[in-house]
Amino acid sequence: MTTKIWEAYALRYAHMPRRRLENFIAHDLHDAAMDMDYFVWFLRSGNEIILIDTGFGAEAAQRRKRNLLRCPIDSLKAAGIHLEDIRDTIITHAHYDHAGNTEKLKNTCFHLQEKEMSYATGKDMRHRFCRHAYDAKDVCELVMANFEERVSFHDGAYELRPGITVHWVGGHTRGLQVVRVHTQRGWIVIASDASHYLENLRNRSPFPIVIDSGDMLAAYELIETLAESPDHVIPGHDPLVMQSYKSVGPVGLEIVSLVEPA
Repeated sequence: MTTKIWEAYALRYAHMPRRRLENFIAHDLHDAAMDMDYFVWFLRSGNEIILIDTGFGAEAAQRRKRNLLRCPIDSLKAAGIHLEDIRDTIITHAHYDHAGNTEKLKNTCFHLQEKEMSYATGKDMRHRFCRHAYDAKDVCELVMANFEERVSFHDGAYELRPGITVHWVGGHTRGLQVVRVHTQRGWIVIASDASHYLENLRNRSPFPIVIDSGDMLAAYELIETLAESPDHVIPGHDPLVMQSYKSVGPVGLEIVSLVEPA
């Protein structure tokens, strides 16, 4: 039986200057600039669109001093995607830069690990270290969506559609999940924050925001087994994504096709 093939895209919506020392727990002493990009991703097959993460908005950008380039959800509309047609949205984890703007998606069902909702609403949020990357408003929006019966909770791996599987990895947060997608160039893995940069994975050097370093290191191994090759892994925040894949869509929206290497 032939596995369904999906198109896959990354949309860059924000940017922040950073240093290498900020991006690795076990870093070398040769510090240099190593900026961070922010993405949402979407998958397409015919008229069906699956969204992966929802980004953040102007208020969060101002408060956290991020350079917001464009609203990721409004940019989807500008790219010709009708928001009311997005029936399913995967939330890889509920950090502010991955789970904002959910109020703009009134017809979607959000898919996340039950561990993530428990973590984001549980006792660990008493601690600033655990909660600093969460926005209480975003978490409350997901709670409201749950009361509207628009959240689907998962426990581990699941198949969202033929050709799309989602896998719990934890590490960065209690409920982080990655997305495996079957495309015309084979199986790719949208790693989200399981690997902020390709260098995190390839050098087994975790990003400093981590709740369980053992789970993060195990996630690197799982991602490599799920992806067709090391070049089929899509990191969560690496500017290399924009350099490595072909630009598509309307000029000015910064969308790249993850099935068309540059």
